[in-house]
Amino acid sequence: MTQPGFPKFRRGQRVKTAVDLINDHSFPNREPDGVLLPAGATGEIIKVAIHTEADVPIYIVDFGEQLLIGCLEEEITVL
Repeated sequence: MTQPGFPKFRRGQRVKTAVDLINDHSFPNREPDGVLLPAGATGEIIKVAIHTEADVPIYIVDFGEQLLIGCLEEEITVL
């Protein structure tokens, strides 16, 4: 991770998952604690925000099929 609060990635950037993304109960129609997307899934960052309490960037990534997931920097890499 880079400096606290300073985003490493930007909106519009194509990324892929670096790890399996697990359902943290944010998706009620999916299996709790199940894999939402496997490592290597590709998407596009549509929004960059800062988690105010933790002071870390959160990336809203569009993975298609109506699946928007908030990701941390360590969960994604640039294509």
